[in-house]
Amino acid sequence: MKQQMLNLIKLFFLFFKIGLFTFGGGMAMLPLIQQELVGRSLMTTAQAADMVAISEMTPGPFSVNSATFVGMQLYGVPGAVAATLGVVLPSVILCLLIARMLKAFQKNVFLRSALSGIRPAVLALITCSLISIGATALFPAGLSLSFEWPVLLIAFVVFFLLQWGKVSPFLLIAAAGAAGVVFLRT
Repeated sequence: MKQQMLNLIKLFFLFFKIGLFTFGGGMAMLPLIQQELVGRSLMTTAQAADMVAISEMTPGPFSVNSATFVGMQLYGVPGAVAATLGVVLPSVILCLLIARMLKAFQKNVFLRSALSGIRPAVLALITCSLISIGATALFPAGLSLSFEWPVLLIAFVVFFLLQWGKVSPFLLIAAAGAAGVVFLRT
């Protein structure tokens, strides 16, 4: 019981740190999740890819869904609660502070400049995660062993329809899941 409580506290602070340093939305947290969870062998890259898929297709913010998924996988319902509270608390605290000082922040040239510098870094973080998760999706057995052509085709069709066809993301997720059942039986 004492060890479980210690694990829950560690999980809370791990996700608190992730929530504290995630700028640019939930997808920007992927490199931190990979570093902290995959790097510590708490989850595999394949599990991280599953986390992304499930977190994207379930309602709610990506960061909350990811934390809840990871916490549940590691320590059940208490883990889900600890991880979710950990990832949400920094944003709540920051929003309360910013709301209190909104006028000063709007005119602060240093803050505006810092945020302008953070945006390209967030883009780089998301791109790195995309490459890592994409490699896991396209090459499930490792780079040299196999290649899942249907995965590439599904990704291309979804991207094309989302970008130029203006098809509903919900419909595309459902269609991609159906295509996975038909073409990617594992």
